Amino acid sequence: MSTQAQSGTRKGGRIFRYSAWDAAPAFLVYAHLAALIAFFIAWPHLSWTARLLGGLAYAFAIGWNQDSVSHNFIHNPFFVSPLLNRITEFALTLENGVPQTMYRYIHMRHHAGNSDRPDGEGETRDPISIYRYGADGDAEPMLAYVFMGFWRDDDPFTVARLIRAKRPAEARRALQEFWVMVAAYAALLAIRWDFVLVLAPFYYLGQSLSFLIAYYEHLGADPEVPVATGVSTYEPVYNLLFLNNGYHAEHHYRPKQHWTAMAALRREVAAQAAAAGVRVIGPAHFLGFLDPRTWRVPTARRRRAAVLT
Repeated sequence: MSTQAQSGTRKGGRIFRYSAWDAAPAFLVYAHLAALIAFFIAWPHLSWTARLLGGLAYAFAIGWNQDSVSHNFIHNPFFVSPLLNRITEFALTLENGVPQTMYRYIHMRHHAGNSDRPDGEGETRDPISIYRYGADGDAEPMLAYVFMGFWRDDDPFTVARLIRAKRPAEARRALQEFWVMVAAYAALLAIRWDFVLVLAPFYYLGQSLSFLIAYYEHLGADPEVPVATGVSTYEPVYNLLFLNNGYHAEHHYRPKQHWTAMAALRREVAAQAAAAGVRVIGPAHFLGFLDPRTWRVPTARRRRAAVLT
């Protein structure tokens, strides 16, 4: 319990709730939104090459944001002020195209299950578990998980209904974010329809990138062992840009650990992690398919191929 996030004390001063370092992700939230607005304004003056490159950047930004800035905001909201946190939720909603409160609900269910295997009835606690659509206790093949995940998500009204069952006020906030997002993108569509239509497939690619990251955050992990429920990577550039998302086994072990203290947590649980055989890969999670260690992890398709041969 070495961080301010767990002790309940505040070291971020009057503005930041947990750490003054949260000025960095807070800035990135609004920089992302500003870049999206700038892209919209510049659209008529851009060549198609620039537009398509911008679309790729837009897609990457969604995957990056959801697995760094937005993700950290879920576990440790940046600001002391509830109003500033609420404004930030709307900003994250608009730039990622996902109501932040709904994303938080799904993500906390993910932590409740830790990418668990199906029970006797074929259900998982984690709605985005890599085992949910697998077979024989093995994970689903990567491509199916990555490109089908978006289409399997519950619709916003279903998610709001699930939230409302226990937290009606939170469900109202989620729907407020949803309708603000719909109104904003309807306005963009009315003003510059080609911008929205061209970016639509890149939006899907951005969501798929987030599923790709999620896949290699858990492929080969052990959902039954608390310290080994995630797969870590200590690639320094990735951890710098993704706010230490690479420390994923450590994060699942202690989700409230502040992003600035993940290296300290790694040292703290090193002996436990070694004893549990925590899986580590070399590259960033979204490049996990390049690591030969991931090729040896059984998946449903690999298992079927081995049986056939």
